[in-house]
Amino acid sequence: MHKVFVSGSMRIKNINHEVLKRIDNIINSKYQVLVGDADGVDSSIQSYLLQNKVSSVSVYCAGSQPRNNLGHWSTNNVQTIHSPGTRAFFTAKDLVMAEDCDYGLMIWDAKSTGTLSNTLELLKRKKSSLVFVNKEKLFVKVKEVKDLELLISYMSESSLVKADKKIGLLSSIEAFKNEQSSLF
Repeated sequence: MHKVFVSGSMRIKNINHEVLKRIDNIINSKYQVLVGDADGVDSSIQSYLLQNKVSSVSVYCAGSQPRNNLGHWSTNNVQTIHSPGTRAFFTAKDLVMAEDCDYGLMIWDAKSTGTLSNTLELLKRKKSSLVFVNKEKLFVKVKEVKDLELLISYMSESSLVKADKKIGLLSSIEAFKNEQSSLF
């Protein structure tokens, strides 16, 4: 069974109908949904899955207790050495989700470094993601570094600077480019 990592910005509470169509395709294809436990996109997707009586869902959380598990689905508790509440603490579950999934579906506000980091992690693992850029109301398929560059073109300059500072975005892009050029 294919597994889809669904993730997104905590600031996004209302999921666009085009994204919900994609979620419906995932449900109808009988894929398993891997979703986090955060507020925002995670809890909104959980709510939609619950309304649609979807059972093939796994909720991932860092530590022992999920913040949200609306459907009381199976939980994958990721243990981490990082201090609770820190970025590294919550990122631990995202890294496991990136490893466990086959594909990603991201809903992004063109600012969230968490969602962008998840897209990077999938790319590192040679897995593709479909990113819905919420403010533009469009999807960007990220399969290689040029797709990632297109995706970040939707960021403001200040958001790009913050993302680079938080997650080393630009050095990650350079590393992908160097990796690709070394293949030839």
